Amino acid sequence: MPTYELPDLPYEPSALEPHISGQIMELHHDKHHAAYVKGANATLEKLDTARADGDFGNINQLQKDLAFHLSGHALHSLFWTNMAPDRGGKPEGELAAAIDESFGSFEGLRGQLTAATAGVQGSGWGALSWDYLGERLVVEQIFDHQGNHGQSTTPLLLIDIWEHAFYLQYLNDKAAWIDAFWNIADWVTTAERFADRKS
Repeated sequence: MPTYELPDLPYEPSALEPHISGQIMELHHDKHHAAYVKGANATLEKLDTARADGDFGNINQLQKDLAFHLSGHALHSLFWTNMAPDRGGKPEGELAAAIDESFGSFEGLRGQLTAATAGVQGSGWGALSWDYLGERLVVEQIFDHQGNHGQSTTPLLLIDIWEHAFYLQYLNDKAAWIDAFWNIADWVTTAERFADRKS
């Protein structure tokens, strides 16, 4: 059976400093993301055993565990690639036009996504996503690794607001971490992802 694997960071852990420290990036990738990969693979083994034994007494918990770990793996895999050194700024081209159409302006998107991310209660994510049904961009909140987002959407840009993503550097100041994120947001990769999902 195929297993999930931890992807490499696309840059050195310290490459996003001073906006996010190399120490945080190493812990976040090597420990936290790795744990989601390990958890997803372990849950798949348990589901395989349950099928072989015909014992589905624990199926609800196993399905929740798989959703949690697999979502954590998928979200983090995207998250690493939507940040880059010396990026930030504003998107251009078709993505910029779609942002203007959906949010009025880039500033409108930034304000809404910042507020939605800061407003996540507990652990979660802020997301700029593509809505296939509405054929528009939307801002979403993701609680833990699932929750308050539409079934017709795919994330394009993510801001991780779990404490392990920022606490060692920003302590409890979520707003400072979100403000720093905009300096490393990779609009080039996000635009490529947008073009791929939109087509």
